[in-house]
Amino acid sequence: MGAKESRIGFLSYEEAINRVTNVELQRLKDAFRRTSGLSCYMSQQCFLREVLGDVVPPRIAEVIYSSFGGTSKGLHFNNLIVGLVLLTRGRDEEKAKYIFSLFASDLGNHATREDMESMLQSVDGEIPLSLRKCFSEGEKVNYDKFKSWLLQNKDAFTFSRWLLSSGVCVTLTDDSDTPTFYQTLAGVTHLEESDIIDLEKRYWLLKAQSRTGRFDLETFVALVSPTIHTSLSEGLFHAFDENRDNHIDFKEISCGLSACCRGPLAERQKFCFKVFDVDHDGLLSRKEITEMVGALLEVWKDNRIDLLPVSTIWPDWTYDGHTQGHLTLEDYQIWSVKSAFANEFLNLLFQVCHIVLGLRPASPEEEGQIIRGWLERASRHGLQPGDYWFLIAVPWWQQWRDYVKYVRKAFLMLDTMTICLSYCPEGESMASSHSSTEEKFIDNISSASEASETTSGLLPRGSTATDICFARQHDDTDNQCFLGADGNMVVLRPGAIDNQPLVRSEPLKAPTLTMEGGLLRRSPSLILGRDFEVVPEPVWRALYHWYGANLGLPRPVIRNTKTDCAELELLPRHLLFLRQQQPPPRTPQNNVWVNMGKRFLLTFCPRVSRAIQHVDLKSNVPSPSAPLKRVLVYTGCFSRVGTIKDIHEYLSQRLRIKEEDMRLWLYNSENYLTLLDDEDHSLEGLKIPDEQYMVIEVRNKDMSWPEEMSFIANSNRMNRHNVPTEKGATGLSNLGNTCFMNSSIQCVSNTKPLTDYFTSGNHLYELNRTNPIGMRGHMAKCYGDLVQELWSGTQKNLAPLKLRWTIAKYAPRFNGFQQQDSQELLAFLLDGLHEDLNRVHEKPYVELKDSDGRPDWEVASEAWENHLRRNRSIVVDLFHGQLRSQVKCKTCGHVSARFDPFNFLSLPLPMDNSMHVEIIVTKLDGSCPVRYGLRLNADEKYTGLKRLLSELCCLNPEQILLAEVHASNIKNFPLDNQKVRRAVSGFLCAFEIPVPSAPTSVVSTPTQTDAYGNATMVTDSNSLNLGLIPKGMPSTVVPCGTEGSLANGLPDGPVVLPSDSPFTGYIITIHRKMMRAELYFLSSQKNRPSLFGMPLIVPCTVHTRTRDLYDSVWTQVSRLASPLPPQEASNHAQDCDDSMGYQYPFTLRVVQKDGNSCAWCPWYRFCRGCTVECNDERAAVGNAFMAVDWDPTALHLRYQTSQERIVEEHPSVEQSRRAQAEPISLDSCLQAFTSEEELGEDELYYCSKCKTHRLATKKLDLWRLPPILIIHLKRFQFMNGRWIKSQKIVRFPMETFDPSAFLTPRNADQSQESWRDKLGEGLHDTEGGVKKSGGGDTVCNPALTLNNGKDPLCSGRMASTPLSKDVCPNCSPESEGRRQGRGLVFPTGSRYQLSLSKESLDSGRESPMELEASRTRMGSMGEGLSDSTSGEDMARECDNTKSVSELNSNGYTENSMDLEASQGQRDLDPMYNLYAISCHSGILGGGHYVTYAKNPNEKWYCYNDSSCKELQSEEIDADSAYILFYEQQEVDYSLFMPKTDGKKMADTTCMDEDFESDYKKYCVLQ
Repeated sequence: MGAKESRIGFLSYEEAINRVTNVELQRLKDAFRRTSGLSCYMSQQCFLREVLGDVVPPRIAEVIYSSFGGTSKGLHFNNLIVGLVLLTRGRDEEKAKYIFSLFASDLGNHATREDMESMLQSVDGEIPLSLRKCFSEGEKVNYDKFKSWLLQNKDAFTFSRWLLSSGVCVTLTDDSDTPTFYQTLAGVTHLEESDIIDLEKRYWLLKAQSRTGRFDLETFVALVSPTIHTSLSEGLFHAFDENRDNHIDFKEISCGLSACCRGPLAERQKFCFKVFDVDHDGLLSRKEITEMVGALLEVWKDNRIDLLPVSTIWPDWTYDGHTQGHLTLEDYQIWSVKSAFANEFLNLLFQVCHIVLGLRPASPEEEGQIIRGWLERASRHGLQPGDYWFLIAVPWWQQWRDYVKYVRKAFLMLDTMTICLSYCPEGESMASSHSSTEEKFIDNISSASEASETTSGLLPRGSTATDICFARQHDDTDNQCFLGADGNMVVLRPGAIDNQPLVRSEPLKAPTLTMEGGLLRRSPSLILGRDFEVVPEPVWRALYHWYGANLGLPRPVIRNTKTDCAELELLPRHLLFLRQQQPPPRTPQNNVWVNMGKRFLLTFCPRVSRAIQHVDLKSNVPSPSAPLKRVLVYTGCFSRVGTIKDIHEYLSQRLRIKEEDMRLWLYNSENYLTLLDDEDHSLEGLKIPDEQYMVIEVRNKDMSWPEEMSFIANSNRMNRHNVPTEKGATGLSNLGNTCFMNSSIQCVSNTKPLTDYFTSGNHLYELNRTNPIGMRGHMAKCYGDLVQELWSGTQKNLAPLKLRWTIAKYAPRFNGFQQQDSQELLAFLLDGLHEDLNRVHEKPYVELKDSDGRPDWEVASEAWENHLRRNRSIVVDLFHGQLRSQVKCKTCGHVSARFDPFNFLSLPLPMDNSMHVEIIVTKLDGSCPVRYGLRLNADEKYTGLKRLLSELCCLNPEQILLAEVHASNIKNFPLDNQKVRRAVSGFLCAFEIPVPSAPTSVVSTPTQTDAYGNATMVTDSNSLNLGLIPKGMPSTVVPCGTEGSLANGLPDGPVVLPSDSPFTGYIITIHRKMMRAELYFLSSQKNRPSLFGMPLIVPCTVHTRTRDLYDSVWTQVSRLASPLPPQEASNHAQDCDDSMGYQYPFTLRVVQKDGNSCAWCPWYRFCRGCTVECNDERAAVGNAFMAVDWDPTALHLRYQTSQERIVEEHPSVEQSRRAQAEPISLDSCLQAFTSEEELGEDELYYCSKCKTHRLATKKLDLWRLPPILIIHLKRFQFMNGRWIKSQKIVRFPMETFDPSAFLTPRNADQSQESWRDKLGEGLHDTEGGVKKSGGGDTVCNPALTLNNGKDPLCSGRMASTPLSKDVCPNCSPESEGRRQGRGLVFPTGSRYQLSLSKESLDSGRESPMELEASRTRMGSMGEGLSDSTSGEDMARECDNTKSVSELNSNGYTENSMDLEASQGQRDLDPMYNLYAISCHSGILGGGHYVTYAKNPNEKWYCYNDSSCKELQSEEIDADSAYILFYEQQEVDYSLFMPKTDGKKMADTTCMDEDFESDYKKYCVLQ
């Protein structure tokens, strides 16, 4: 074993080939060439698969491969032939030598006992007892001794039984002739086998154009229309579709074409009759006759120009009451023989069947008539925009006309007098054979960059590259004519269409992306009729299918924008496409940011240029001054009327790039590019010249755009022209996974009052550069500069470099190029702006007092006042509201309330902890399988699945056998105690298994029986070793593994069941068909089994007869075999008897689990399965699967593949799918947010009344709402130890959002009066003008509110409030509560301020990176939760808290507003309108952010990084909403603007110097 050379040296190659015929040798050579290509060696894997097949055990196959001389390089063809001849036609002595060589030593003169025993143990698994006789004289044996022993013990081991037994099981040639599919069809039609093979290729091309994957009515009508009138298309479809399953399979189209085109005239007219017989009753009713005559009139008008007398149209017998006004098939045939009216329709069908459906004409003359008829009709109709015509060189066309005896009638293929071919300049017509002068071709029409394959591209709809561009060529001779025996000239069939003379000879500069075939030559000029002809697309497809072509030249019909006439565009725009060369890897990542910053400083801060240049010498990143290099990679031709959108879509599909990841630029020069972002413009409108260069820009992996990054790095060398645009409609460049930042900035930028504040320069009057927890004013300054640029209306996109650097400086977690959470960035941005604009420069100490039973309004106003003493800014005025947090002791009922600020609401989304499972149930009664839909818990087991399924399908759980089906076989039986999982490579099925009370029954019975327990079949998913099912489930008759004893050479014959129990279970049965191969090596490989369809479960008991097995199988598969149609309704040829003259159209055979080999016979018999005879004997099948081997004729003509895939859908499927994807409302999220929940044992609350830790309930409420309400939908949540994203769709109102139902209600009069009494003149010192609403019962999770920093003077504390699992997310608030909340008069403040330390900006945001820290804080707070805290103790616990004050506690009055102004807005309802949405698509840790925002011009825009496009509100992708921005209605935001009279604007020169200094230090460190 393992020899490096062939062990068959005693048989030469020359002697071996003498034992085979020339036909066999040629077949072996062809088979070797097919499997091995041009190599002279066959690989071991190929040898095992193609030569020996899957029947031979792998270990034995390896021994044979090595003994033939196979090595790691492969097996030579000569050695293969010698080996095959020895195995199949060798003499016994030669086979004995071969077997001896397997055991012999390297010298080949002897074999040792140890080697033989080792070999036999490895191959057979046992050592024969008779081997002792062979070695009776010693431990070694020579060949003569071995031969003598072997010939006396031919059954000693596997090789000897295989090669020396009398019955040869495998031969070199298989003379059996199983009819192929094509032969079967040829036998029942008028078509030849070659016609059917050729037709099949065309059929699959046509079917590939289907949208559904089926050759259905929609696909058929699109193919035959408008040639076949719409009123006739459906009837023609049903004439082909004999089994009426709304799908024309290949059998049906073959039989239909035979009946329509190749049969006798009577059969062809019968097919036409079926077209008009709508109700399939064999009679044409008066209504059907009327519709038929109307349709035939339309056919006549479309195909003939002469008039037909009406008297010859309507048959006389339709008026005389003959057959009560109905028309029989016989009457129709009699009438149609004399009627030119009916014959014209038959001729039209004849053309369609050949031109469109692909039937090859029977003769050249017939071909000429078909093409001529089609061209005549196309000429009368003229050019239609959207169609395609193809050019054909005149030399080939003339040769073809001679071949088909084409008689051209007095008509032009195209009327050149009325149809302009756009081959020449505008206003000139194409020179033709009828023109008096020839005109030169001058193309001065613009070209663009892309075309759509399905719209304005040059590739016709549904075309493929194989169909048009990569055409077939035939090896026909160039000699076209010769003299026949009678002396007449005989024209040969023309070869492939040769269009090469029509195109330019010079090669293209780069590969073409379009299917124009080539650029037409310009010199000498081409003339229609002299150099080329044009034919419509269907004619070209037919000619290409019949002859092939070296070049297809499709040209579109367009509508001239100036003359409004249709014309054929012969010279489309030829464009040259550039791509950027891949940049080097970013190592290290931060240096890329340094490079961009260097260019920024070089441009705007020249004073540090020297330092930057010094850094360049140290950096290992390429210099940013090097521009992006672009190379020519593609060319393409596109119609001049095609739009940029069409081109973009075509290139996206062709290059397999997402549309959103690709942009097009017009290349003017190396440093001057124009972005083609207006997709509605056409190439003609853009006036782009021919041979124009365009740049295809593909987004980087970090979501940045190469051209933008190159411009940023080279902004001092590249020209950037200001492009006027709508103010605010400016995009932000992605600087490397910064879409999260861009999205948040755009949302805040579209907050009108805040943007007005910055664009008017008010922020420069209020910069707070001394705030210790601020950012020295840098954040406000950089953001203000950016906003002013965004709203200048001069540029379409900007690079937020300065702001990006500032954010990274003060929050390093946002540095680098990793994707971040836009909500975290938004929180940081608002907090930073607030601290940089805080009007309180010296924050006083404030103490939070306990509520002590005081009214809520009093405690709330106190908390609001205290916070205002420390925090006052425009951010507080606009974005901050107040939450009420209540904890109630469950023991004594003591209630503790606290009020905290928020600047956005983080609403939890109910995480769906269930899965949607679809399962197909197959019953024993042969009914159509039913698909059921189940919603299961994520940790549900298969036991629960069976229980739920049994309630839907009316089967007991014990009658359900679950299985994973893959490749038409059962892959695995899931265990009942396993968790339900989604099938990876298959799908889950449930089979009904029989019950003991009816062992041979095949009818479903839902009756409960005590004999059954839970199914616990133990099955390994890898080996599928099926045994008996314990605990009462019926014992199954299933196979063992392939390595079992039967596979290792046990005697032939069936194995009798050892068990005699009254019930043995069921048999797994699989569908199988034999696939014949013309090229093969051994007879065993000529017909190979192939599995198809769905496996079956067949009941089998000790009392079951084999006839019962056939009956049971037929019961289940009879729905798949179509009944024989009446002969008069069939499309089969009338002289063929294709009836099934047998009881069952299949044979049952016992097979192994893989379905390839017999379960009874040893492998060396090469048996594909022993037949189970249909008789009354006991069905002793043994441990085996059964294969349903269909009779070839029945399989080809009666088996309905379409029925095999039909599954009824139970209503539970739609219900489960709908529940899985059912959206939730924003109200339900607020309801869950404000619902009361119980604190667990690990969150005990310290009750001040009980003086100990107690169980408690917690509830959060909305107390007051801000003018700008930001709602954060918490899509990212931590569950089961990992972060997941919720894909739940949240429905939210775009306008008039009313959250008043969730406000805490309170006594308005008392609260207002007490508010005035307590705060007194403080109201006169307030700043801001927004009426603040309060009221409404709510619950808030403090972890979702804005967290405060570690300010030692801040007081207040937050409790952790996880969402209760029992809350129904779809519950809506009571209508009474909503009415109560609305219309109340709430106390309003003038200024909402928020205090946030710089340290807290990096903490407490519930991000995946900070989960553990936040969970620890929340847990510790829950354990020590108290209802009262004061002084320094409270200050230590304020890390996760923000307090808000409504008053100017420092006594600042310079920005105060009058009390009357505040009271003027007090009666406003809290109604909100949506103005911005931040959306996230993709997965956690990646994906992409996009913003939709409403401009002050009332238009919605989509901000996708640097792209900004206007869109309608209906186009917003609301399903992926992540952050919502609402603006309160009827608020006068002018009152928020500070009064700057007499104030001095801050000097920001030092800030710029600080920025330069800091950045220079950073660059030096890098």
